[in-house]
Amino acid sequence: MELPTRLAASAAPRPGRAADPPCAGLSDAEAVRRRARYGPNEFHRTGSGLLATVAGAFANPLVAILIAAAVTSGVLGDVLGALIIAVIVLLSLVLNATLGFRSQRAAERLRAEITPMATVHRDGRWQERPRRELVPGDLIRLSAGDRIPADARLLEARDFHVQQAALTGESIPVEKEPAPADADAGPAAKGRVFLGSSVVAGTAVAEVVATGAATAFGEVAARLGERPPSTEFERGLKDFAGLIMRTVVMLVLLVLLVGVVLHRPPLQTLLFALALAVGLTPEFMPMITTVTLARGAVRMARRRVIVRHLAAIEDFGSMTVLLSDKTGTLTRGDTAVDGSWDASGEPSSRVAQLAVLNAMFETGTRSPLDAAILRDCPPAPPGWSKLDEIPLDFERRRMSIVVERDGERWIVTKGAPESVLPACVQCELGEGTFLLDASRRNESERAYQAMGERGLRVLAIAWRPVDARTRYAATAETGLVLAGFVSFADPLMPGVAPALQALAADGIPLKILTGDNPRVARHVCAQAGLDPGEVVTGDALRGMSETALGLLAARTRVFALVTPEQKRRIVMALKARSEVVGFLGDGVNDAPSLHAADVGISVADAVDIARDSADILLRERNLEVLHAGVIEGRRAFANVMKYLFMGTSSNFGNMFSMVVGALVLPFLPMLPSQILLNNFLYDLAQTTIPSDNVDQAQLRGPQRWSVPLIRRFMYGIGPVSSLYDLLTFYVLIRWLHATAETFHTGWFIESLATQTLVVFVIRTRGNPLRSRPAALLVASVSLVVAAGLVLPWTPLAAMFGFVPLPPAFFAFLAVATGSYLLLVQALKKRFMRAVAAPRTPPRA
Repeated sequence: MELPTRLAASAAPRPGRAADPPCAGLSDAEAVRRRARYGPNEFHRTGSGLLATVAGAFANPLVAILIAAAVTSGVLGDVLGALIIAVIVLLSLVLNATLGFRSQRAAERLRAEITPMATVHRDGRWQERPRRELVPGDLIRLSAGDRIPADARLLEARDFHVQQAALTGESIPVEKEPAPADADAGPAAKGRVFLGSSVVAGTAVAEVVATGAATAFGEVAARLGERPPSTEFERGLKDFAGLIMRTVVMLVLLVLLVGVVLHRPPLQTLLFALALAVGLTPEFMPMITTVTLARGAVRMARRRVIVRHLAAIEDFGSMTVLLSDKTGTLTRGDTAVDGSWDASGEPSSRVAQLAVLNAMFETGTRSPLDAAILRDCPPAPPGWSKLDEIPLDFERRRMSIVVERDGERWIVTKGAPESVLPACVQCELGEGTFLLDASRRNESERAYQAMGERGLRVLAIAWRPVDARTRYAATAETGLVLAGFVSFADPLMPGVAPALQALAADGIPLKILTGDNPRVARHVCAQAGLDPGEVVTGDALRGMSETALGLLAARTRVFALVTPEQKRRIVMALKARSEVVGFLGDGVNDAPSLHAADVGISVADAVDIARDSADILLRERNLEVLHAGVIEGRRAFANVMKYLFMGTSSNFGNMFSMVVGALVLPFLPMLPSQILLNNFLYDLAQTTIPSDNVDQAQLRGPQRWSVPLIRRFMYGIGPVSSLYDLLTFYVLIRWLHATAETFHTGWFIESLATQTLVVFVIRTRGNPLRSRPAALLVASVSLVVAAGLVLPWTPLAAMFGFVPLPPAFFAFLAVATGSYLLLVQALKKRFMRAVAAPRTPPRA
């Protein structure tokens, strides 16, 4: 079969045409001048450097609180406390900035691996140049398989068809041809081609009219320069920082007031209040969050997934709805044969053989439908040779091949059913040929219209014997026998249906936003096993208020014929309803939505602007890794929440105990340096939480930030810790008759043991004995508790004011710690029920 040779020739420059463009093009010197004026032909945002990444890390509100505490400690003379806080902040910032910078560099390396090129006429010759070097006025040569490198006006075209799915969402290629310079310049214009589309057939020479941000999607690029709306992670972090700040201020003011009333030394009281504030702040949270997310990013990298922004992993875990474009994400974005059918719509292999016979000898338009026929249908019987070809005419909308074998001559015609049926007088049904009367004609029309309702593209195939002639014209396309139809589909990506089912089972519904027509959208949903329900078109959204759009978006599964701006409006409307929105897309028309979503997801071979707008890049078109990312996000979220629940409740209980102790004791219940050391050792024990195991129950549904829930847990469990602290106060003063130094040491050890060991209760929603913690967590907690127990007998004891304790205290400590853990387990259940339920807004 000669097809490969002919296709290669079709894409090659034709002598006298590609080599001799209609005008001379530009010189390199002129191109340099124009590039200085118009800028490079790209609109991805320039990646930030390491310093900018570090500066972004400082914007973390918790980091700002800690820096303020460190500076104040240093000014007031608490050098040790300032150093402890500074080390924590520094380690967190370095780790966060390093991992963020490495993710950014990985994304840039990915872009470099797939740097697009263009064939441009410079200095009198055709040459390959990086697409970013194009300027207005350049002449470019386009052929099948090329991505169009800029907005351009066609000067010459031959059988030129363009796939504009990345721009419009319409999966069927459109024909383009030269048009006057003052003709329509919109995406539907016949004489214009646009950045973000690709050539599927024919050749052309075009003049670049716009590059970069000045292209048809310059508005998209401009919008991407704006700061994206806050994500769920950012909003939750801000609310949590506000909770900590309010609690800190309240406690500090209360301690200062007590100090004034009791006439305590002002400097000592201020240092004590400051130590309380620092003790309440979960200063290791930035580090624990970063390490947890980084571990998830490493696991995803092994699956060939690039995490461009670490916080996106946690937003994955909180995601409550996934929006997706159709073409190129759920579907492959190319054409495949769906089936071959006789005139009544019954399966027919003969129709496929006739279609192959026509396609294999065609030398005119290189249609993707022909390529699908030759790829997906069985080969035609051997022995046929070509006599003539009647090329495609887009007014006639059909083309024919005349073939011969053993003295038998046939004309085989294919084209749009609306154009082929009027030329037919007979039809094939099963093994017989019948008159195509009105009844059978209506039956054939219903057959191909039903295929169209399924979102399929349909070609009609007809034939008849012909006499020997030297040349055949379009007038030979009469009296034909309708053999039947070949239907074409844009097939689903491999593994899409199971991946979407897995997402749905884990509480993340899918909504499709496509520029394609409703019939195609319904068909894709059926293939993916999704019930589309009522399909809403873009026309219905015009003039709709944001509130009404939010209600509509909540109950609608499929939007069709929507514009890029309408997609973005849908994203924002769902976010306004407190949904955590993920958006999956790979085209230029998806970029605004990728930018606005809580989690933007794209693929490695997406257009540049889509990759730059995304938080997550899939290096392979395998949506199963998206589901894996969701699970990693939920695992990260669960481990971060363990730290927050433990830290806020235990620290609040300890700080409340210190305020009570300051009121009733003749001395401070714990020295400022002891408070900071206690807090540092406690946080050190929790640094292995990122490696902890997570119960399967915590991975089954979206997990949401809830500051009210954290506050209730803090105020509910914290007083239990205070109750045992006050019990310790009583034992130390009444039973052991402790001095100030003995009291400080005893409460230090009891406080450290109870608030550290409680991790084994709080880390799981169920029975701690049935949920195995990670070995690293067990080791770190055990080592910290052991260090606290032996510290009074080490050379460091004098530095911190510790003294050895009597054996009776350790007997009390064992009983108090055991009963404390049992009581927390009993109270934990009602709080964990609230955590277990996905916290999503009511749906319309």
